[in-house]
Amino acid sequence: LQERGALGFERHYHVTDPFIRRLGLEAELQGHSGCVNCLEWNEKGDLLASGSDDQHTIVWDPLHHKKLLSMHTGHTANIFSVKFLPHSGDRILITGAADSKVHVHDLTVKETVHMFGDHTNRVKRIATAPMWPNTFWSAAEDGLIRQYDLRENSKRSEVLIDLTEYCGQLVEAKCLTVNPQDNNYLAVGASGPFVRLYDIRMIHNHRKSMKQSPSAGVHTFCDRQKPLPDGAAQYYVAGHLPVKLPDYNNRLRVLVATYVTFSPDGTELLVNMGGEQVYLFDLTYKQRPYTFLLPKKCHTSGEVQNGKTSTNGVSNGIHLHSNGFRLAEGRAHVSPQVELPPYLERIKQQANEAFACQLWTQAIQLYSKAVQKAPNNAMLYGNRAAAYMKRKWDGDHYDALRDCLKAISLNPCHLKAHFRLARCLFELKYVAEALECLDDFKGKFPEQAHSSACDALDRDINAALFSKSDNAEDKKGGGPIRLRATGRKDSISEDEMVLRERSYDYKFRYCGHCNTTTDIKEANFFGSNAQYIVSGSDDGSFFIWEKETTNLVRVLQGDESIVNCLQPHPSYCFLATSGIDPVVRLWNPRPESETLNGRVVVDMEGASQANQRRMNADPLEVMLLNMGYRITGLTSAGAAGSDDEDSSEGQVQCRPS
Repeated sequence: LQERGALGFERHYHVTDPFIRRLGLEAELQGHSGCVNCLEWNEKGDLLASGSDDQHTIVWDPLHHKKLLSMHTGHTANIFSVKFLPHSGDRILITGAADSKVHVHDLTVKETVHMFGDHTNRVKRIATAPMWPNTFWSAAEDGLIRQYDLRENSKRSEVLIDLTEYCGQLVEAKCLTVNPQDNNYLAVGASGPFVRLYDIRMIHNHRKSMKQSPSAGVHTFCDRQKPLPDGAAQYYVAGHLPVKLPDYNNRLRVLVATYVTFSPDGTELLVNMGGEQVYLFDLTYKQRPYTFLLPKKCHTSGEVQNGKTSTNGVSNGIHLHSNGFRLAEGRAHVSPQVELPPYLERIKQQANEAFACQLWTQAIQLYSKAVQKAPNNAMLYGNRAAAYMKRKWDGDHYDALRDCLKAISLNPCHLKAHFRLARCLFELKYVAEALECLDDFKGKFPEQAHSSACDALDRDINAALFSKSDNAEDKKGGGPIRLRATGRKDSISEDEMVLRERSYDYKFRYCGHCNTTTDIKEANFFGSNAQYIVSGSDDGSFFIWEKETTNLVRVLQGDESIVNCLQPHPSYCFLATSGIDPVVRLWNPRPESETLNGRVVVDMEGASQANQRRMNADPLEVMLLNMGYRITGLTSAGAAGSDDEDSSEGQVQCRPS
């Protein structure tokens, strides 16, 4: 119809909840003889390219399930990335592989026209950008991000970013992507929990000015040329991960960003963190990692209990300090308590019932559903925090901490949120801060000072302080741990330390999948309005979450072993996946008349629990699991500490409110 509203209608409705719930397998594209490690749609969505361990790339007509072209790429090892070059009429295809090479192919003549061999380790990802039609970038395990310009005759590339200058010789770049709305911004994932966002234009301008400066070639002994200008890099990290690194390292659990991608509007960054969960970062409303927050004053219990704390310009009201506990400044602005509407009250009661039955994930999902509709209700955040603390999956205590802080900011007299905050700080290894928080709780709520819950937490904290007195400073505030380096080869530069300390925290976290076995596992936005999040998993399934509630809505069996790649169609409710199997699978909403889809994983909760056990298992146990042996590990339902759960308003230990 070419009407003005057609595009908006398409973007809003081409991926909807009924379609997601009917998503099923449409076809399998066969033609490769090895694992399919990468997939790429062209801009129109009528072509799909794939790259494989067999060193071939295939271009498909996915709408008709036909193989249009197959060619050997000239690589001598597994292909990890494939990209169409923008504005080339889908004629130019770029591949990167484990042979450290980047090849450029002309599909019309089935020839490799450029071969770049500048990297010294495996090339993991290629990135392109519409604003840069003859330019592309590569990320490799030599720690370098390289930029290529096909307009130049030189068959070389230039180093755009050298991560080894910041993180030592052992750092590996794993993935990269360009912001689709502002092609000057490049996101990079590498070994470790930090994700980096760079301003390409600032880097180029800085290097031009350095070359043009008359004193560019004259340096004193104390001069140090900065590889990147100030303001050209911004780091993002899940706030609890830096302090968890030593524990993960001791258990041989590797943290590495395996995939990064921007939302269609360029305002959000999605990261699949290997060894952990999927995280979404808000690039517009940024927030510093949460540690602790308590309002200066608490109103008496007779006053209305739904205030919001002034944050003095800090986006989440949290003041970061590496020298101990400190209360946030500001006074509580009291607003009338708003009752939940009946339908949300019913959801809350359903969540409370799930909690009472120890169905922690179900309770969390119901509370999250209610929070989305009533984002200023302190009780919902407090109750969800209790469920997180009971479930105890990776990152749950940190999400519980965030919920406690939100509840306190909305209601400074939220007794249980105050107490749980102390417990969360203790569980997150902020022991000194936990003690100060508990002391503050006793002062504000003296009637609870000698409760069994308080006494138990007090004993736990003091025992931890006594047993770890030798290295107590390392546990304060997370600062020293965040910057720890273990040797000269992975030494952290001063610039890197500063950038890490300025990191921003995540907005949403998505749980259920497992990402420990491969380092190319993707997570993507599904829908032009980014309504859903999809991710592959080590259990051969792929997972679909609602973006805003973070609730898991669909799990489908996508591979006999591991699903690595998920690439949504640019404008249809159509998904291409691949993994260890030598096939590409296409998924779309199945007809309502079709019989039940055999690839649906009905027990999503069971699959998620099994993946949590897998992520926390000993590496040897994981190997045995992959061989078919059954192992035991982390339980999904565990006590979140002693007697710190939700209750009616005057008690610390009881049911959710």
